[in-house]
Amino acid sequence: MIRNYIKIAFRNLWKDRTFTALNIIGLTTAFGIAFLLSMYALFELSYDRFHENIGSIYKVYTDEQTAKGTESSETNPIPFADALREEVPGVDKISRYVTGGTLLTYDGETFQVTSAGVDPEYFDIFSFPIVEGNKTNPISEKLSIVISRKVATAIFGKEMPIGKTVMVQSEGENVPVGISAVFENIPAASSMDVDVIVNIKNLPDSFYKNNLNNWSAHNHAVYMKLANGISPAQFEKSTKDFSALHYAENIANAKRDGAQADAKGNFRQIKLLPVEDQSFVVIKDGLLSVNKTLQYIVLGIAFLILFIASVNFINMSLAKSAQRLREIGMRKTLGAGKSQLFIQFWGESVIVFIVAVVLGGFLAFTLLKPFQTLFNTSASFSSISNPLIVFGAILCVLLITLIAGGYPAFMMSRMDTLQALKAKLKVNGNNRLRNVLMVVQFSIAIILISGTIVLWQQLDYLRNKDLGFNKEQVISFPINTKQDPNNVLQLLRNEFSTDPNILSVSAADNNFGLGRDGSRMRSVLGFDYKNRQVSTHLISVDYDYAETLDIELLEGRSFNRKYASDSLSVMINEAMVKELGEENPLNANLFLGDSIKYSVIGIVKNFNFESLSRGVQPLTLFMDGESPMGYVYVKVVPNNLADTYAGVRKVWNKIEPDTEFLGSFLDENIDRTLKRERHMTTMISSGSILAIILSCIGLFAISLLVVSQRRKEIGIRKVVGASVSTITVLLTKDFLKLVGIAFLIATPIAWYATSKWLENYVYRIDLNLWIFLAAGVMALIIAVLTISFRTIQAALKNPVESLKTE
Repeated sequence: MIRNYIKIAFRNLWKDRTFTALNIIGLTTAFGIAFLLSMYALFELSYDRFHENIGSIYKVYTDEQTAKGTESSETNPIPFADALREEVPGVDKISRYVTGGTLLTYDGETFQVTSAGVDPEYFDIFSFPIVEGNKTNPISEKLSIVISRKVATAIFGKEMPIGKTVMVQSEGENVPVGISAVFENIPAASSMDVDVIVNIKNLPDSFYKNNLNNWSAHNHAVYMKLANGISPAQFEKSTKDFSALHYAENIANAKRDGAQADAKGNFRQIKLLPVEDQSFVVIKDGLLSVNKTLQYIVLGIAFLILFIASVNFINMSLAKSAQRLREIGMRKTLGAGKSQLFIQFWGESVIVFIVAVVLGGFLAFTLLKPFQTLFNTSASFSSISNPLIVFGAILCVLLITLIAGGYPAFMMSRMDTLQALKAKLKVNGNNRLRNVLMVVQFSIAIILISGTIVLWQQLDYLRNKDLGFNKEQVISFPINTKQDPNNVLQLLRNEFSTDPNILSVSAADNNFGLGRDGSRMRSVLGFDYKNRQVSTHLISVDYDYAETLDIELLEGRSFNRKYASDSLSVMINEAMVKELGEENPLNANLFLGDSIKYSVIGIVKNFNFESLSRGVQPLTLFMDGESPMGYVYVKVVPNNLADTYAGVRKVWNKIEPDTEFLGSFLDENIDRTLKRERHMTTMISSGSILAIILSCIGLFAISLLVVSQRRKEIGIRKVVGASVSTITVLLTKDFLKLVGIAFLIATPIAWYATSKWLENYVYRIDLNLWIFLAAGVMALIIAVLTISFRTIQAALKNPVESLKTE
């Protein structure tokens, strides 16, 4: 019996092979793209979830009440972690964590690696297993490090690395250290991607020992594992006395400056962020929040694509079912029961879906490598192989096939046999369902098109926004060297001084945007100024900084080699002038965290030195001749940028031949910070195109059926004198009404969704009605072109052929 059902199903599918092919093509494409998008979203959402104790691991951050409102901070002072463990109950394990880049040298070869300074309990908190060496306490010895399996292979090949000595570059000196252990390579879905781990106590004195009792210098993250039975809310509540004790001066200053306590009466609240959420942290208006919008939008697009393809399948199945009335009547005459008719229709739907799922999986497999490259992701089929996901997908397939095949079979099996044999059926109900589904289809398509237009405009706006500095002609690169960075900087100046393509050279302790080394740094200092607390971002710079970056000087002067006193001078931006509240800021003197007085010598125009997700913050530029500069800035002539870049790289390789040159133009660095926006724009654009294509496939198939059903009417109208245009309008107007209704439904939804999304940006475009009108017109034109192809063809046919076939 089952064999017979299958044989008849294949026969019927082959008989209507045009519609079968359209269904399979649409569903295959939808499944293939949905697989890829789901892989990406679920992989992103799986970040850091591989740790065994994930449910009890948290990152510690602080909400501080200030005169300007609540501000969040993820960094902490050196004594914070030990004091928290001793004074607040509920801490099981705790570790400080700070990352940076360093150089390892072995046997004359240099390797650039990412390092992390941590406490010994770090390996008890996180699941980074030790595979070789000291598994009990791998970073207990002063001059020892732990390296990843990847780095061990790169440096030592097949040799045993345990006990070997490498040279580590630290503050311009090479220090010999031993390798005590090797840890397993960190999984791709980890926010902690480091190659080398050291004890934080062994970091340079300027970072660690000099700040052992300093509660003002915040320079690292803190992670902790809560003790069993302690909830985050309980722990946060128990830290109130801790904050009151160690931050008494900060709280007193906040009250003095007019800060208001939070809803619980606190001026400073220690909070816990689940580690599984730390990859999705954003800072908006100074407050920390978790934003998974991109991942859920991608999942939503995958669902909508499948929904549109399924709607096509259901619509075509409902429309075709009316043409099989005689078959149903004959089957009922020969004794077929309702269940047999139901199984027959449902089985055909299941076969189409199974074929589409298999072909969709093959399509996803074929496109996986290019997809991973385009979106820089390690997502794979394992991301969607979760039993719960597979079970949910099977339920969806069963539901859709039941609607597409089971519903018409159920309705028609209840018909009178004689009525079925006459092939007479009132299809108004089916048409209503079809029309509703088509309106939903095109509403989704218009929403996606509108979203794509808004996203492209916002991305283009951010890319081309005037940031207040020259990003097109400036190359930046890290001074990742075994030599003294300041000596290397001077050597670079000497080499570049004879190159006519180099206009100026400067340096600073941080980069703009995101360079090729992937490093980011921010330094914020709070201090008292005229009996009130102010805060400022700090950037340590070299001479010619403003000139190299074309930062506009509004008042005063820039740092100058003629003035020895410039080591005790600062330049500030307009936002810092506002923070100080001075009418004549050039007369201001600042005490930046110590008793040394710094004089303001210049005011620069506001420029975006941070991410574009934040507004321009108060900034102080100062010169520190002792601290090494981290990045070089080279301003070049606008002509022959590629050749000039190659020349800069050649000079670097001459001075530091063992270290890779990681230079890039500043506009490239800024563009890297917009990775999230680029990915979202590409995915929604792709989803919009696919949604339109799938909607057109469904529209085209329905138009074929409508033309077929009204073939006699078309012939009669032509006989009595109707023109081709009249017949075309007659056949298309009903479909165009559906697109119009879809536009009216979709526009307010798209307006609301895009306006809410734009609120995440300090700098954003203004929404205009034409954006949504353009989306509606695009959908309308595409629908007209799709329908007209078949309707014009039908209207041009000889009416005699239509009437003879009846």
